[in-house]
Amino acid sequence: MSTIVTVSGLSKRFRDVTALDDVSFSLRRNGVYGLLGRNGAGKTTLMQILTGQQFATRGSVEVFGASPVENPAVLRQVAFVKESQKYPDTYRVRDALLAGRLMFADWDERFARELVHDFQLPLRRPVKKLSRGMLSALGVTIGLASRAPLTFFDEPYLGLDAVSRQLFYDRLLADYAEFPRTVVLSTHLIDEVADLIEHVLLIERGRIVLDEDAETLRGQVVTLTGPAPAVDALTANTDELHRERLGGLTRATVRGRVEAGDARAAGVELQPVSLQQLVVRITRKEPTS
Repeated sequence: MSTIVTVSGLSKRFRDVTALDDVSFSLRRNGVYGLLGRNGAGKTTLMQILTGQQFATRGSVEVFGASPVENPAVLRQVAFVKESQKYPDTYRVRDALLAGRLMFADWDERFARELVHDFQLPLRRPVKKLSRGMLSALGVTIGLASRAPLTFFDEPYLGLDAVSRQLFYDRLLADYAEFPRTVVLSTHLIDEVADLIEHVLLIERGRIVLDEDAETLRGQVVTLTGPAPAVDALTANTDELHRERLGGLTRATVRGRVEAGDARAAGVELQPVSLQQLVVRITRKEPTS
């Protein structure tokens, strides 16, 4: 499977603040990535660099084999939709959609019209008079209809209500199945997108702390609850992410292989860990200084 994004040793500083610190990873062609992390972790800065909107302080970035900075051939293949998306003051909804049609080589006008109907977008209304929810719906409509080979969604759907967010997820999944591309979802709503994500990139304090296929992760991280000696024995060769005492029992969340049969024999309850719980445990484990 070919690689369309290669990031190597990437750092970005804003005066005395290090937003990204020696970041390296790659994105393959056709996959749904979750770019996860707390506010201020560096997610938006990373996406801005990948879309040519920021310059790196150090390191290299290649998107479709070239630098994205001032590179129309690359940028026509990239869509970047964010919650705070800005449009010219004179734009109506239909103007924003027309701009998308002119900008993206793979734009699907029929799909765009279906999404306008689904989200009940008012084509003649000025964009600046849209509610937050309608503005979010416009953003995801452009992002989906672009069918860009590389599409970033930087939490543009936060303004949508639960029903509209589910509509977005459903439409994304169905369209991705028919028209595969590389999609990067940056979100705090991890549980909602967990079933969509094929690969996890977790960023904390400007560093990539997790770069793993989601299916692999689901089998690696578990929580054990039972007598402390038994839990200690079962987790001796694992990476402990969290531990707490519950009366006379110990609960430990670990990354590593624990055999279910061994846990049962030791009187220890073994439970899977959700993606959101995993992100919380790993980010809390990171040093604070």
